[in-house]
Amino acid sequence: MGPMAGKRVSLVLGSGGARGYAHIGAIDVLTERGYEIVAVAGSSMGALIGGLHVAGRLRDYQEWSTKLTQRDVIRLLDLSLGSGPGVFRLERVLARMSDYVGGIQIEDLPIPYTAVASDLGARREVWFTRGPLEAAIRASIAIPAMIAPIMVNGRLLVDGGVLNPVPMEAVIGVDADFSLAVNLSGEKTKHFSSTPVRESAAQRPPHEWVDRFLKTAAGVWENDLVASILARFNRPDSTERVYDPAPPGLGIADVSWMALEAMESLITRYRLAALPPDVLVTVAADTARMLDFHRATELIEIGRRLTEAALDEAFGDETTENVTAGGLPREIEA
Repeated sequence: MGPMAGKRVSLVLGSGGARGYAHIGAIDVLTERGYEIVAVAGSSMGALIGGLHVAGRLRDYQEWSTKLTQRDVIRLLDLSLGSGPGVFRLERVLARMSDYVGGIQIEDLPIPYTAVASDLGARREVWFTRGPLEAAIRASIAIPAMIAPIMVNGRLLVDGGVLNPVPMEAVIGVDADFSLAVNLSGEKTKHFSSTPVRESAAQRPPHEWVDRFLKTAAGVWENDLVASILARFNRPDSTERVYDPAPPGLGIADVSWMALEAMESLITRYRLAALPPDVLVTVAADTARMLDFHRATELIEIGRRLTEAALDEAFGDETTENVTAGGLPREIEA
């Protein structure tokens, strides 16, 4: 991409739990380099960070979040022991979000903003471009099985990343000089393949698969959980079973998040291939786990570094042409 024709950028922020702190670093770099963000679209954590930025409250949120310890995060998540549709109640987090964006209407924001959620009943994306900003963000961050879905106008809504982790379509037609997207589902530090593998369901001795497991487990599970899995399968009688149950310590949040990340990674790959941004910032999926919200300062800096590198590289190539896509989801009011 050669020298930009101008400084107007449409910004698309992807889903990815705590890795979404990298979005703050990306916004900082764009601002410092004199770019004007003229539109923002986001899914999940991208909708939260993008909404806070457009509402002018991102610095307040950053100051609060960078002080959180791991113990603070556990307390704020507010684990639910009931049988509801979400593992975490998030009442304290939602109260804090209300302090920042409560009462703000999306249509009153200074630039166009879109929060993307997923309608489970209709199996389609929902774009919030009007109505209460707080409700739009709450719908977009409802990670299935972990954060309870909400109902808006008869729609059962969950995390936008379920259907569109990096919602490029939402900024088509924006009067901008280029688009920049931050993808939180990259695979730079590990080279996973989406090609199916043929495998036998028969149990094999651990020495045949331990190395492969360790490569895929690194950065995904805690070390003690990996050890418990290996201990279970290293039992002398393990090969006598048809299969073994899941290891102890593997909770519903772990399984749900790993499944969602696997899905999001594949969806992102296909959707960005069809509609690529002019500049793509890629954060590796194993940079942080979903709930590593105590690592804000580190992840913000990673976002800064990756965005600087992406912009520096982009100035050396030719600008890509705009791409349009059909079948866009309906815009509805929060």
